[in-house]
Amino acid sequence: MENKERYWITVVSKDHIKRGVAGGFMQANHGKPGALKKLHVNDWVIFYSPKVTYEGDEKLQAFTAIGQVSGNEVYQHKMSENFIPYRRDVQYYRCRETPFIPLIPQMEFIKDKRAWGYHFRFGFFEIGKTDFELIRSRMLDSQHKSLTTNS
Repeated sequence: MENKERYWITVVSKDHIKRGVAGGFMQANHGKPGALKKLHVNDWVIFYSPKVTYEGDEKLQAFTAIGQVSGNEVYQHKMSENFIPYRRDVQYYRCRETPFIPLIPQMEFIKDKRAWGYHFRFGFFEIGKTDFELIRSRMLDSQHKSLTTNS
């Protein structure tokens, strides 16, 4: 049985995705497991950051990270006594931060260009290959250079 790659966007502030890239993992929807269970090894995930910091108000509206799911397991990681989020391992690639607004007219998943933020409200969603390839072409060089996540 052939496992076809799928393409996803998840919403996360830039300061939070930096931690994920450094650690080789992703979390979605405030650490809930549901979205992570939809992923398969080799699926691509693009990280959209509406803001620079989770707590702050400074808008960013850019794609800030891109990677492929590398681990089969959804697992928990204790960050504090009261927060034990679910994670999934990801192989991240060196990329350019890519503003989203200029891409809106070309995005097929955005049917109403005036209400472009609608999909992002859900925090995690699938996109088609055409949209993925457009975003990937802006973020990555032709040769994907992986980031070393081993410390």
